[in-house]
Amino acid sequence: MSYTLEQLAADCHDALTADPGPAGRERVRRHLERALQDAAFVDDHLGDHNRAPRSLLYEDPALKFCIFAHVYDDAKGGAPHDHAGTWAIYGQAKGTTEMTEWRKLRAPAGGKPGLVEPVKTYELKPGMAVVYNEDALHSPLRAGPTRLIRIEGRNLDNVTRDLYEPVDTAAE
Repeated sequence: MSYTLEQLAADCHDALTADPGPAGRERVRRHLERALQDAAFVDDHLGDHNRAPRSLLYEDPALKFCIFAHVYDDAKGGAPHDHAGTWAIYGQAKGTTEMTEWRKLRAPAGGKPGLVEPVKTYELKPGMAVVYNEDALHSPLRAGPTRLIRIEGRNLDNVTRDLYEPVDTAAE
């Protein structure tokens, strides 16, 4: 029997109600990995019929966490970023994302971006999910088509985030 979006949302709700902190998010990550390993779930939400770069699949009315589908047809990179005081869980469904985690060297100030240096880089492969807690800086790099599910602590569609740049490319 397939794992449904409704089951994933309910499991996430229960995990975050029991513990809204890192332990609850770890349980959500495991639920997301279960969904990513279910071929029917992936096809239902990230199949060829889904062409939108970002689609809201679910928003919890009480806890406000959101489940999004992301579809990237081409290579795409992202600048180092956090999630504006909330958390996110990235779950790879198709393709590979190279993820880099960053350490903040200087906070953004006076209209200048903050400075960061890389800490580690690794690949997210299909079926894998990773939690990025509040203030965790990271950046994705996709060499080709990818599809993923991202669960956000709150909807970040209209949230302004701080800008950061790597120290080796930053103008001092």
